Amino acid sequence: MSAARKTIRLPQTLHMHRGGELKQVQLAYESWGELNERGDNAVLIFTGLSPSAHVTSSPEDPSPGWWEEMVGPSRPIDTNRYYVICFNSLGSCFGSTGPDTCIPGTDQPYRLSFPVLTVEDIAQSAYMALPCLGIWKLHSIVGPSMGGMSALAFAMMFPGYSDNLVLISSAPRATPFAIALRSLQREIIRSDPDWHGGNYPLGEGPIMGMRLARKLGMISYRSAGEWQQRFGRERIAEERKSGDPFCIDFEVESYLEAHAAKFTGQFDPNCYLYLSRAMDLFDAAEHGGSVAAGLGRVDVKRALVMGVETDFLFPLAQQREIAEGLRRDDREVSFEALDSIQGHDSFLADMDRFRPVIADFFD
Repeated sequence: MSAARKTIRLPQTLHMHRGGELKQVQLAYESWGELNERGDNAVLIFTGLSPSAHVTSSPEDPSPGWWEEMVGPSRPIDTNRYYVICFNSLGSCFGSTGPDTCIPGTDQPYRLSFPVLTVEDIAQSAYMALPCLGIWKLHSIVGPSMGGMSALAFAMMFPGYSDNLVLISSAPRATPFAIALRSLQREIIRSDPDWHGGNYPLGEGPIMGMRLARKLGMISYRSAGEWQQRFGRERIAEERKSGDPFCIDFEVESYLEAHAAKFTGQFDPNCYLYLSRAMDLFDAAEHGGSVAAGLGRVDVKRALVMGVETDFLFPLAQQREIAEGLRRDDREVSFEALDSIQGHDSFLADMDRFRPVIADFFD
């Protein structure tokens, strides 16, 4: 456990968006910077599906975070100016209550008895935790990918709680394509004999299913143009081949295998299933009858919506829809369409394009 990671116990029972409840909910979080005397410089960052709360390094944990180049002293989200908080998502497996944690009063994990998880539950749990940190108003909410869904849900459910909203490569609802892809990932995991209906021993489970699901995910996170430019048809060296007639032959295959191996064993399969499904279930239209009505509930002073042209998992048209839905005469809404080649993962990989835009917004 990172020395930088802390935990909060929610003061009340969490009543879930689609039924059921969780008692004694714990959220893991990390924070950087200091809350000022007015308490108006707090920035809340929601994560994507797989990251922990370790957004960036700190003296307590100097290891690089998943958004190291974006958050920190003198970086676009400047921790010399802002008090930055990131919670590990409810349902995730890095210290927060989820399918892999024990039911209160027992030594048995929730597994599939965990209630249906939604993006709204992730937002609600963060809202309940903030007063425990002395935060009653946010300067900004920031979220990429699934984190953008969580940030949007927060802004719709608790209008006026934040002055600013930053949504990156996200969507007001999942497209049929994204739902189909994630559904296949979940089926791959559940089809692994070692899944055992979710009752695998903790720390073990459907390794092959997780490997394949991760490979499929990595294909969707990047663009075909990047694969062509980065790998072409380059082959691996003969000494790296196993002799199997269907072994890895191309460098792009080797890349996918390395990412799958790195991911396997780090993320609990049941947590992955729940979070993946939560993304499919999210629909801004549930907060007013239509996407436009849901976006109309948002009450912020300024908003920044960003996306990239090569993202086919969260298409640029979805970010444009959000930006148009947020526009008001008395509100500054910026929409940025970037031409990054790295697809959905551009917000992690193409810092040269993303940093200046976010820095300008926070300046």
